[in-house]
Amino acid sequence: MKKTEILSSPVPRLIDRYRRHLNYLRVSITDRCDLRCLYCKPDGLIPKLSHEDVLTYEEILRLIRIAVSLGITKVRITGGEPLVRQGVCDFLSQLCRIDGITDVSLTTNGFQLAKYLPRLKDAGVHRLNISLDTLDPEKYRKITGVDGFRQVWSAIELARELGFSPIKINAVALKGYNDDELVDMARLSISQPFHIRFIEYMPIGTANMRKGDYLHTADIKRRLAELGPLLPVKRGTLDGPAERFRFAGAEGEVGFISAMSNHFCDACNRLRLSASGKLRSCLMSDKQKDLRPVLRQGGSDEDLVRVFLASVHAKPARHHLTDPKGTRVNSQMSSIGG
Repeated sequence: MKKTEILSSPVPRLIDRYRRHLNYLRVSITDRCDLRCLYCKPDGLIPKLSHEDVLTYEEILRLIRIAVSLGITKVRITGGEPLVRQGVCDFLSQLCRIDGITDVSLTTNGFQLAKYLPRLKDAGVHRLNISLDTLDPEKYRKITGVDGFRQVWSAIELARELGFSPIKINAVALKGYNDDELVDMARLSISQPFHIRFIEYMPIGTANMRKGDYLHTADIKRRLAELGPLLPVKRGTLDGPAERFRFAGAEGEVGFISAMSNHFCDACNRLRLSASGKLRSCLMSDKQKDLRPVLRQGGSDEDLVRVFLASVHAKPARHHLTDPKGTRVNSQMSSIGG
């Protein structure tokens, strides 16, 4: 693979046709996961990427350095489940040392998290997003296919004790699965410094979910009203799409990601890199640019920059999943990285 130095001369920034400044890169390092969540993975087996098709850590770091030279300042590592990939802590340690990155975070299902927490902290990761859709062990087993609730909850408590902050707990809100627990989950934010994020289900891939299973943010907010008024929290410069609130006197926050009922496309600031090297400018579109051939056929940094800029130029104004004739996204969420 031909390597060149990261571009030192001024280059075009990642600003799309709609004047959105893209400064946030989500990077999937594997399409494999140790859970089988019903809203993420469909029935039956999903073909896995071969070892040769997955970018090496060295390739990923090269692409991230190029992205940083173009204006990326925030990087989130995702999967699949990132902690199932060997060497992840060493990779994160190198990532956290890249000049120009001001925020490195990790999204995980938490199932294997406890044993990695000390090394993650030493690597420089302080921000965690942990997927947890229920506080009921039996429901957890039904949703994920694994009897692992207590293991995940113990990891969350240990992360708090070790000083990780913020700890965001992501819950996909689904009728008939966890809608009777939404108040209890939000209540956690009152006594604990957790950021509880309620996410609208997005019809991506071939997971066997029906439209009637979805809960919109307005429905969730109505259910949470019994806990008191939701007080807006001022957004930070690197914030993602969540609307942020807190209850009076609460240690933590409650947030809502309303991709379906109130899409936030006009403020989208992100790109996504898949484990196989596909660069995606919109989660809810199958359009993507392939960086892997450029990496492995001796492409220079300038060649890779051109792919980044082409992807940014192709970023749509908004997604069309809610349109009457909107098309479904065929890629699996586990392969995109969410």
